[in-house]
Amino acid sequence: MAKHTLSGSDRNAMAGAHCVGPADPDETLEVVLLVRQRESKAFSALVAQLAAGDRSNPHLSRTAFNAQFGAAAEDLAAVAGFAKQHALTVVRADAASRIVVLSGTVARFNAAFEVNLQQYEHPSGKYRGRTGTITLSDDLHGVVTAVLGLDNRSQARAHFRFRPPIQASSAATAVSYSPAQVAGLYQFPAGIAAGQCIALIELGGGYQTSDLVSYFAGAGITQPTVVAVPVGGGSNNPTGDANGPDGEVALDIEVAGSIAPGAKIAVYFAGNTDASFIDAVSQAVHDTVNQPSVISISWGGPESSWTSQSMQAAATLGVTVCVASGDNGSSDGVSDSAAHVDFPASSPYALACGGTSLRAAGDAIASEVVWNDGAAGGASGGGVSAVYALPAWQQALKAENSAGVSTRLTGRGVPDVAANADPQTGYNVRVDGKDMVVGGTSAVAPLWAALIARLNAGQDKALGYINPLLYQQAKSFNDITQGNNGSFEATPGWDACTGLGSPDGQKLAAVI
Repeated sequence: MAKHTLSGSDRNAMAGAHCVGPADPDETLEVVLLVRQRESKAFSALVAQLAAGDRSNPHLSRTAFNAQFGAAAEDLAAVAGFAKQHALTVVRADAASRIVVLSGTVARFNAAFEVNLQQYEHPSGKYRGRTGTITLSDDLHGVVTAVLGLDNRSQARAHFRFRPPIQASSAATAVSYSPAQVAGLYQFPAGIAAGQCIALIELGGGYQTSDLVSYFAGAGITQPTVVAVPVGGGSNNPTGDANGPDGEVALDIEVAGSIAPGAKIAVYFAGNTDASFIDAVSQAVHDTVNQPSVISISWGGPESSWTSQSMQAAATLGVTVCVASGDNGSSDGVSDSAAHVDFPASSPYALACGGTSLRAAGDAIASEVVWNDGAAGGASGGGVSAVYALPAWQQALKAENSAGVSTRLTGRGVPDVAANADPQTGYNVRVDGKDMVVGGTSAVAPLWAALIARLNAGQDKALGYINPLLYQQAKSFNDITQGNNGSFEATPGWDACTGLGSPDGQKLAAVI
C-alpha cells in the first residue's frame, strides 16, 4: 500500500528542548483527526461571499451546516476501519465538526502514522513530541486533513496581566474600572443580552462559584448562568493560584457577565495542546445545546509555534469569534528581533482584539493610547501575518513602522479592533477569593464578545462574520493615534497596534 506525507504536519522540537529518550510505548493517548469537508468548493464560495461583505444570504443553522458541509459517512467509516486495523479505539466521531478522536498506545500510533514519539525536556516542562512529518496510508489519503495530539507540548498562553505592586511614585497614575464602567465609557447601547450565549475557550484552570456570587453581588449585577462544558479530559478545575490560569477564567466570565447581562456563559474547558484547542473551538461552534452566538478566546501563541494543519478556521455559522491579539507587542514574545503576530488572532476568521491604555474624566474618555508598558510590562499584540493572505476587507491598508515608514500590507493585518488592556488602567476582578486588578488583551476579547452579544440581542439575529462590515464603519470607532507596540506606530485610521480603534457602541449599534 502506498504511503503519503500529510501536508502541513512537519514538526520541530521546541527551541531550548532536548530529547531524553523514547516516549513510553505503553502510554495511552488520544489523538484528534480532522476529516475533509463535504462540498468544500461550495463552502469556500460561501466564505468568499462573506469575506467580500455580501451578507445577502442568511446564516446556516447548525443542522443545515452539518447536512451540507459535515464529514461524509464513508469518510468516517474509513477512519474507523483504519483504527480497527491498527488496534486503535474510536472514542468519538462527530460529523458536524469533522473530528474523530482515537485512543491507543504510543507504540500503536508510532506504527499507524510512521512517527517516532520522543520525550523532551524544556525549561517550561517535559513534553511528548516528534520531529518530521506524519505519514498516511492510501485509505486515509485525501480523507484526513490533520492529525493532532501526538505532540502534547503546551500550545498557547493566556493573555492577561495582573497589575504589579504599585510603587509610591506611580500610585497616582494607576486607576481601575469595573467592566460596566468601561462599557459606559465606550458608549455601549442600553439593553441586555437575553437569549444569547457567549462561549469562552479555556485551556486550564477554573472558576469558583463563590467568587462569582460575591463578585456579581458586589457589582449589583444579576449573576449570569454559567455552565462548564468539558472537552476531552478538560474540566472546571480551579488551581487555587490566582496568578495561574484561574485568573484568565475569572477575568473572562466576570467581564462578559458584567457587560452582557442576561446572556448564558458556556465555558469550554480543554487541555493546552493544539489538538485540545481545535477540539474546543469546534465543539463551541457546533454546540446544538448551548448554541453560542459569539466565542471569546483569550489564549494564543506565535504563528511560528503552530503546525499549519492546526490553523483551521472555525466555521462561523452566524458565530463571531473574538480573539486576544497578545500581550507581548510586535515580537509576540519571540526573541529573534523580528515581528510576529499571535494565532488564532491572525486567522482572517477571527476578530483580533488589541489593547489600549484608557483614562477617564468623569463619565467620558479623557485619553486613550496604545497599551505599551515597555520591556518590563506588556504591549498590544499586532503586526502582519506570515501565514494568512491579505483579506479583501484589508486591501490598500498600510502599517507604519517605528522609523515612520508606511508599507502596504502583504498579509492579514492584526489587530482589527481594540479596547482597554493596560493593567495600570485595568479591570477589577475577583479570583480565588481575592480582589485584584487585571489587564491584558484577554480582557478585550470578552468585552467585544459581550458587545456583540448585546448587538445580536438588539436586532434579534446574529452578526456572525463581522470583520468585512466593521471595516466599512471606521467612523464608529475611537481612533487611536498615539503610541506604539514596538515595531509599529499608531496612525490615523487602521494601524498594527489597535486596528480600527476602540468601540463607540452606540454608533456601531446604529450602523449595524
